Amino acid sequence: MVLKYEFYINAGKEEVWNALISPEGTRSSFVGCELRSNFQPGQPFAYVGPGNDGPETVHVYGEILEFEPLSRLGYREHPGPSYHSNHAEQHSRVLFQLETVGECTKLTLSNDEFTDNYPSIANAQNSWWMILSSIKTWVETGKTINFGW
Repeated sequence: MVLKYEFYINAGKEEVWNALISPEGTRSSFVGCELRSNFQPGQPFAYVGPGNDGPETVHVYGEILEFEPLSRLGYREHPGPSYHSNHAEQHSRVLFQLETVGECTKLTLSNDEFTDNYPSIANAQNSWWMILSSIKTWVETGKTINFGW
């Protein structure tokens, strides 16, 4: 299964990239989480924020696969330990790509390579729409969307 989403954001690649990797950007768009990583391929990353385990809950973690500033961010991810006891066995691949289109930025997200019986696929299908909508709103207006999470 491949989940693929395309959003056109009325901003430059720098602003959209900032929403994907900066603490301020990810807190605004990824359910209050910060993306923590040195962004070197082969190195770990984690989305950390309020949740089941308190303010430092690891929601998603894994390994950076590719990092091309203002262009591509790819990683292999696992659901956080507080969500599934077999979290280390479950994974998928996520790839964000940015492309300039006219005076805006096209943000494409692909989520694929799910392990068999991936426990969070339905959640991913629903959540990516909300996260990408949040990125678009935050970049274009500076405001966040409150989904009641």
